[in-house]
Amino acid sequence: MFFQQFVGINGVIFYAQQIFVSAGASPTLGSILYSIEQVILTALGATLLIDRLGRRPLLLASAVGMLIGCLLIGNSFLLKAHGLALDIIPALAVSGVLVYIGSFSIGMGAIPWVIMSEIFPINLKGTAGGLVTVVNWLSSWFVSLTFNFLMIWSPHGAFYVYGGVCVLAIIFIAKLVPETKGKTLEEIQAMMM
Repeated sequence: MFFQQFVGINGVIFYAQQIFVSAGASPTLGSILYSIEQVILTALGATLLIDRLGRRPLLLASAVGMLIGCLLIGNSFLLKAHGLALDIIPALAVSGVLVYIGSFSIGMGAIPWVIMSEIFPINLKGTAGGLVTVVNWLSSWFVSLTFNFLMIWSPHGAFYVYGGVCVLAIIFIAKLVPETKGKTLEEIQAMMM
């Protein structure tokens, strides 16, 4: 749940209109596009793909896509800071936000909650689930609090920082997150021991 928030998702969603305006794009059009995309891809990832492709592959694809989105948004602000390629900056920023939010929606948004419900033994589910939820909300609060400060410090730097967290999330998922697709609770518990 730490990575679910520290990749910057709530900062991007809460400040999406500011991101679009800063990049010279239409905040209304950008918000409509990402809202439609988010609903469709969350439904697709959560219902159709999770049991076909597995949790880890979707999480990895999600984190890689979010990294690409961060780089696109960061590069749009870097170009703007240097007065380069000003005509492509709005399209680059909107594309980056759409890639970022779409990638989050397909994996990092819902799948950590699914895995959390699958990996804890029954006698610990309530307590562990509560602690994980507290970590999630504290992380969300921290990202929401600091996002605007990062944007003031360096708009492109903010997204490179979140891109760096995406890299750490990719490593964490690849090395430590178990695949639970198609496994019973007993099989998952045996795998975790």
